[in-house]
Amino acid sequence: MSKPTLLMIVSPKWKGLTEATLDNAEVVLEGRDAYAPGDIDYVMSFTPPPGKIASLPNVKAAFCLGAGVDGFLCDPDYPRQVPLVRFVDRTLSAEMAQYVLMHVLIQHRRQRFFDAAQRDGRWRQQTLLRRTEDTRIGFLGFGEIGSFAARHLIDLGFDVAAFSRSTKQMPGLTSFAGDDALPAFLARTDILICLMALTRKTAGILNAKTFAALPQGAFVINVARGGHLVEADLIAALDSGHLSGAVLDVFQEEPLPAASPLWHHANVTITPHIAAVSQTGVVLKYVHDGIAAFERGERPANIVDVDAAY
Repeated sequence: MSKPTLLMIVSPKWKGLTEATLDNAEVVLEGRDAYAPGDIDYVMSFTPPPGKIASLPNVKAAFCLGAGVDGFLCDPDYPRQVPLVRFVDRTLSAEMAQYVLMHVLIQHRRQRFFDAAQRDGRWRQQTLLRRTEDTRIGFLGFGEIGSFAARHLIDLGFDVAAFSRSTKQMPGLTSFAGDDALPAFLARTDILICLMALTRKTAGILNAKTFAALPQGAFVINVARGGHLVEADLIAALDSGHLSGAVLDVFQEEPLPAASPLWHHANVTITPHIAAVSQTGVVLKYVHDGIAAFERGERPANIVDVDAAY
């Protein structure tokens, strides 16, 4: 009798999946269930402890619980021969795009100004800072989420550009590609949206140099990873008046410590990493289908290029 396929979950957030049924794998939970390392066939996690994947000698593949796989690849001992599959879900991408669109429009329409006027009980009529067609949106990183959001912003009349490794084609989009194009991209961006994958190269890219290259009064939205942002540099750029504000959904340390000055900065909007939230049933199907593909000798979609980190 052949042994069952074993999926190990290394993520307390998803321990509920152990109560769900996978018809093609048995589930063990790291830290709760006993297991022999050599028996584990697949791993599902968001940020496994360093060395964890390497400690499983027969693991066939790892499934990431997010679109960003930095939680795996920050481990220098991650075994490069083990396929790493990232989670891609159209609904999740749409929710992320909704978040971006919402905050672009809140900033463009000066909603925070009117919120303050309401709190003060004052009737304060103000025009937009600039016309829609003169408001320049810039996507730092341009994959599925950026494409989804950009199409809607272009339809609304914004001037939209993207910076990425390779040239992107989309009607109404200005594409900047390669490191040499970054200064020109930043110089024309009034609202900067970070959607990059977190790699050794992109870590800390939202820093003092980047902020200084943006126009006076620029606004920053980070929905990628907390590791992209140098938080002290952001606060300095806000306090100097060079940046007008920021929206942050991700942070260097999560939960964001109570002592962080970001909590109480007048020009920072904080959300607790909820721009999009994975649904249990969708995650189960993603893992189920991925295991089925590997067991058939196939490679499922969205296997990560470990060198590129996405």
